Amino acid sequence: MHSTSSFISAFSRLGQFLNQFAESKDPRTEAPLYLSDLNKVHLKGFTRILENEPVLNPWFTSNSLTKALKSIASMLEEEMLVQWLGPYRIEPLASEAQLTVGLVMAGNIPLVGFHDMMSVLATGHRVIAKPSSKDDRLIRKVADVLADIDPGIGSRISFTDNKLSGMDAVIATGNNNSARYFEYYFRELPHIIRKNRNGVAVLTGKESNEELVALGEDIFSYFGMGCRNVTKLYIPETFDLKVLMAAMDNFRSLYQHHKYGNNVDYYRTMYLMNQEPLFDNGVLLLKEDPAIASPVGVVFYERYSDIGYVQQQLALHSEDIQCIVSTDPQIEASIQPGTTQEPMPWDYADGVDTIRFLMELA
Repeated sequence: MHSTSSFISAFSRLGQFLNQFAESKDPRTEAPLYLSDLNKVHLKGFTRILENEPVLNPWFTSNSLTKALKSIASMLEEEMLVQWLGPYRIEPLASEAQLTVGLVMAGNIPLVGFHDMMSVLATGHRVIAKPSSKDDRLIRKVADVLADIDPGIGSRISFTDNKLSGMDAVIATGNNNSARYFEYYFRELPHIIRKNRNGVAVLTGKESNEELVALGEDIFSYFGMGCRNVTKLYIPETFDLKVLMAAMDNFRSLYQHHKYGNNVDYYRTMYLMNQEPLFDNGVLLLKEDPAIASPVGVVFYERYSDIGYVQQQLALHSEDIQCIVSTDPQIEASIQPGTTQEPMPWDYADGVDTIRFLMELA
C-alpha cells in the first residue's frame, strides 16, 4: 500500500537522477554526491543506452534525448508533483484493490509513454506496458531505476513484447489507423484511446524575432514528430512569410540529419512536380493547406482576416489539436511560443484527465 507522499518522494528522486543527463555537466565526472548510490548501480548502463540510442533509432538524436529527459525532470520536481496530485485526494490502495492497466506506448519521441506509466502508479494500480520497438530500451531502464528507488513501486511495473492480456483497463496511443483497431480490440474494457493530434500556432504579425525563433523550437523539436509539435500556422492576410522563414534559418543545421533531410527533399520534389506554391528555406517547407497535420519537414499555413474565423476553425478541429501557440489573448488556452515541449503533469494528452479516469476504475 503506497501513499501519495511516498510516490512523490520516489518520483522526485527519479527526476533528480534524470536531470543529470539533461544538464551540460557530465554525470560520469560531476555527479552530485546525493545520487552516488543510484549512480553506482545505474549510471554506466543509463549512459550506454543514451550513447547507443541514436544508432538504434536515428530519430532519437542526443539533442532529442536530452530535451526529453529535461522535460521529464522538470515535471518531476517535488513541488510540481504536489501541485498535480494535491486536488485528487488519492487514497492508498490495498493490494487486492489494485487493478492492472495495460499501456500501449507510442514511439514517436523518447519516453513518450512515461506520463501514462507515472499516472497509473500514482493511483496505486499496476502497469503492464507494451513499448514501441522504437522506444523500448530507455523506458525499461527508467523503470529499473525507479524500482531501485522504491521496490514497492517497481513491483507494480511489468513489460511485455507480446499482445497485452490480463488487464482491467487500457490506455493506448497510436495513429488514427491503429486507434480504430484499439477501439475494437479493447471495446470490452475501460479505455483511453489516443489518435493523431498536433500543435497549431496563431500568429498576429506583431511577434518579435525572439518569439518567432521560439516558435521554431515548437516546430523543429524532435524533428516535428511529437503530438505537441506545431504543424499548422494561422497567419494574418498581410503577414510576410519571409520574416518567419528568416527566423527559421536558426534551425538550418537540422537538414544535415539524413532522415529529416530526405523528408524535406521528398516533399519538395513532390510539391514542385505538382506545381504547388511553396516557401522553402532549405530546412522547412511552408505550404498553404487547410489540413492540421503536415508531413515531417513541412508546415501548413492558412491566412485569415478575422480572428473569429480562426476561433471557429480551432473549435471545428479541436479533436485534431493537442495545443495552441499564440500571443493573442483572444485565443483561449493558448501557450507562449517555445513552450510546447515543456508540459507539466497536469497537461493531459488530448485533454483527458488520466488520473480521474484511473481513480474511477475501482
